[in-house]
Amino acid sequence: MKNLLAALCATLAFTSTHAAVDVAGVTFEDQTQVADQTLQLNGAGLRTKLFFKVYAMGLYLPTKTKGTAAVLANTGPRRIDITTLRDLSAEQFADALSEGLQKNLSEAEQSALKADNDAFRANLLSLRSAKEGTRIQIDFTPEGGTRLVVNGKPHGEAIGNIDFSNALLRVWIGESPAQDDLKSALIGE
Repeated sequence: MKNLLAALCATLAFTSTHAAVDVAGVTFEDQTQVADQTLQLNGAGLRTKLFFKVYAMGLYLPTKTKGTAAVLANTGPRRIDITTLRDLSAEQFADALSEGLQKNLSEAEQSALKADNDAFRANLLSLRSAKEGTRIQIDFTPEGGTRLVVNGKPHGEAIGNIDFSNALLRVWIGESPAQDDLKSALIGE
C-alpha cells in the first residue's frame, strides 16, 4: 500500500510539473531548449482575424514573467513559437509583422532597426508560404541575435541584437498589439 501511494504521489508530481498547454489543437510544452538553455512557457494564445483562427502562439522565457515591461527587460534567450492554423503566404505574414512594427515603434526606432527589419523580412519572404501546421519559431540569443526557424530548421542568418528582438515582441505585447487577448495570454495578465 505504501509503495502504491508513493507511486501515485510521484506520478501526480511529475504530471503537475510537466503540464503542456493546448491552444486550438497545438500543444505548447511547459519547457523548451534554446541555445542549450531551458526556457519556460510564459504564456500561449490564439490569433484570430475576423472569425478565422490564424495561428497559435507561445512565448518562452528563462523564467515566467508578468507584464510587457518585465518581458522586454529580460535580456536572455527567448522563443516566439507560432503554428499556423490556416495557409498563409509569406507576404501576408511579413506584411502583418511590418504593420505591427509600425504600430509599436516610433519613427526613430523604425529607422534604427530598418536594416534588421529588411533582412528579417527577406528571410520570411523567401519561405513563399506557410501552409497550415507550419511551425515558425523566432529564437533570440544574446550571443547570436534573432533567428528564424521553420519546422525545426534554421532559415536564413541570425539578425540584430536585443533591440530588434524586443521590437518583434512588441508586435504582440506592445501598446498596440496584434490582438489584446493574445497579449494578455502571452504576458500572464
